[in-house]
Amino acid sequence: MSNFVVGLTGGIGSGKTTVANLFAELGITLVDADIVSREVVAKDSEGLAKIVEHFGETILLDNGELNRAALRQRIFSNTADREWLNALLHPLIRAEMLSQLEKADSPYAILVVPLLFENGLDSLVNCTLVVDISPELQTKRTIERDAVSAEQVQNIINSQASRAEKLSKADDVIDNQGTISALKGKVAVLHNKYLTLAGRTR
Repeated sequence: MSNFVVGLTGGIGSGKTTVANLFAELGITLVDADIVSREVVAKDSEGLAKIVEHFGETILLDNGELNRAALRQRIFSNTADREWLNALLHPLIRAEMLSQLEKADSPYAILVVPLLFENGLDSLVNCTLVVDISPELQTKRTIERDAVSAEQVQNIINSQASRAEKLSKADDVIDNQGTISALKGKVAVLHNKYLTLAGRTR
């Protein structure tokens, strides 16, 4: 198990995945909350069984997997259903993330969580790393990547902790407004820092 865990976060379109993958190229284990959140509702999982029990078989696709669009529609218009789903999923996701961190065999591990501060998951890590870009670039990149409107991007940004709040809580910040080669250099510097910090916690 890695005794030292770095919590990696950033707003939508900031480049969290790119940064995380650069750490992975250096041999560091990643535990990604987005991937875990899909795993806990995978076909034949305990999470999916409870969702079907609550919402009925109509929440499934023909192949037995979760119909995410249908579920989103249900919880979007119903606060009680959304709260029920969060109460089910958050503990399952947290437990699975901790289980994967336990199995991590790199000198330190990175927990990638879009809503690290919002969901209080920074309590699970030794230090936090925020990937930061300007709101203008954030909007531009997300529109290009997800083919959504500026208004939709703004709604997502508004639902997350503010840029100032994230930066005030960050132990480290990566400015991701430059080139990929510049980003690699910044990741390499932090990698060496985390190796040193991880060595001290052993």
